[in-house]
Amino acid sequence: MSEYKLVATSAMGLESIVADEVKALGFNTTSDNGKIYFQGDETAIAKTNMWLRVADRVRIIAGEFHATTFDDLFEQTKAIPWERFLPVDAAFPVAGKSVKSTLYSVPDCQAIVKKAIVERLKMAYKRIGFLDESGPLFKLEVSILKDKVTLTIDSSGTGLHKRGYRVGQGDAPLKETLAAALVKLTRWNPDRPFVDPFCGSGTIAIEAAMMGQNIAPGYNREFLSEQWPWIKKSAWDQVREEVEDVANYDQPLNIIGSDVDPRMIKVAQENAMEAGFMDLIQFQQRDVRDLTVEGLNGVMVGNPPYGERLGEIEEAEDITRMLGRIMKEHPSWSVYMLSSLENFETMYGKKATKKRKLFNGFIRTDFYQYWGQKQ
Repeated sequence: MSEYKLVATSAMGLESIVADEVKALGFNTTSDNGKIYFQGDETAIAKTNMWLRVADRVRIIAGEFHATTFDDLFEQTKAIPWERFLPVDAAFPVAGKSVKSTLYSVPDCQAIVKKAIVERLKMAYKRIGFLDESGPLFKLEVSILKDKVTLTIDSSGTGLHKRGYRVGQGDAPLKETLAAALVKLTRWNPDRPFVDPFCGSGTIAIEAAMMGQNIAPGYNREFLSEQWPWIKKSAWDQVREEVEDVANYDQPLNIIGSDVDPRMIKVAQENAMEAGFMDLIQFQQRDVRDLTVEGLNGVMVGNPPYGERLGEIEEAEDITRMLGRIMKEHPSWSVYMLSSLENFETMYGKKATKKRKLFNGFIRTDFYQYWGQKQ
């Protein structure tokens, strides 16, 4: 098998979690601004797509170089052995972006890269005229940052947050990759109770259940690179067999999700059913004011309402205040809340043990962590 330079992309602030995931799969990493680099073969491409819970995509780096003229861009792109990746009938659209670079016209850069690859493939495959692009899809990207060009091929296809279980969602759904990151940051294990009192469409609870039973996040979906001729079907079959072998379907779970909106409870139940956890996660329609907590040493994770307008902010503050009062009675529980309220700790009535800056989409939030006193 061949070795490739690979990069797992992530949301800002989640790089260290993705790096830990990649290392846990057996690869050495280096990280830089939303990118985690590692080396691997075809099986590595399959394995990382299947197992990374927090990464957005896995890309193959086809080439890197500096360019300040279109001639530079054309010639250095053409010098890359594209026949190593693209069969003669490959369909290969080229997306692009350029930041702080001499070559700032993205459409021109895309067109030049496309033309250079066509020339290379025609030369490699001894073809005259057009390439018909009727074969497997390869999504290419030309990214230029401060005149450094990086040419990548997306091996994932649909983003890795698309697990395949979401049949419905609310108005502001939490991305599955961020939900998984929140659960990972708690260091929860399936022997402890787990509660999400603002469960919405159930994403945090479902991601916790998948981790609790060691089920790969990609078990229920397909990936673009499964269609590529140079990644043998046996590599994917082997990875899928391993996924099945290590899944612990008999692991009991004590996971509860509640929400004030009965419609969201119905959506959460449908999503859990699609994921195969209908009998393992309890979803309850409940206002946070009526929250009851049972057991010791549990973990509570939530994404409470942020409040964008004045009345909503006051409601979000009331909810936070109420939550703080309730959880004060359960000192063995660890509480983790994602909030954009700047006065969250004041409203909760306690300074967080730790907080971490994260982005929920484009909203800047903090992940407030209150560690329980184990009993």
